[in-house]
Amino acid sequence: MQDNFDDIALLNYMGISQNSTPLPSSDPISFLKEHIHQLPPNLAVLFSLKTTPQQRTVIPAIRNRRLKFTTLNPRELSFVAAKSTWPLLWQGRERRGQEEAKAEREWAQKDFLKGSKQHVGKLGTLLGDYEEEREAERVRVLRRENINNAGDDFVPEEDESESDEEDNSATTGQEEESAEEAKASFERLIRERFIYGLLEGIDYDSVDWNEQYDEEDERDIEDRWFNEDSD
Repeated sequence: MQDNFDDIALLNYMGISQNSTPLPSSDPISFLKEHIHQLPPNLAVLFSLKTTPQQRTVIPAIRNRRLKFTTLNPRELSFVAAKSTWPLLWQGRERRGQEEAKAEREWAQKDFLKGSKQHVGKLGTLLGDYEEEREAERVRVLRRENINNAGDDFVPEEDESESDEEDNSATTGQEEESAEEAKASFERLIRERFIYGLLEGIDYDSVDWNEQYDEEDERDIEDRWFNEDSD
């Protein structure tokens, strides 16, 4: 996206005096707070040049649009997709890549040569094992990169078996979170991080500047979000 941000052209289009404050380029957040509902999407998206998703979280209309988006159960925020996209946020203890492996096995059984047992043989199991290992390796690479980026906070990578043993010893005598509870906690974490502009690798523009996610009474939906957050 080229930087076509032009204060004068924008103000003239909206019928706002050029001497008014705040100016779009110098104080985009304050400008959006006052005028976001006057901006057509093709002009609103220009503010992505001047702001980050996290900065835009303070704008009630944008925060509410994100909240509305999460209530529609979008695929990219679903448990399986989110666990694959942001594996470092998932604290579950099942082996990595199980969902991907399952998908490969089902494809081999149902779709490969129309599921003919004569041709499929052990292909499903083989593909599933390969996919599970690929996903596990991808997560290991991400963890190493995360550790390297941490600099002085470097902690040597541990084998998964050693990590599991430590997890088991740490939870001894404590009530362990069930699989369903862990899933629910993760899904809520993803939704919260999305709303607060903290998720990388997701298209915020398609939500932040989309009027279809506006509510007639935004105050009610905002109050509902913060009431849930405080429970």
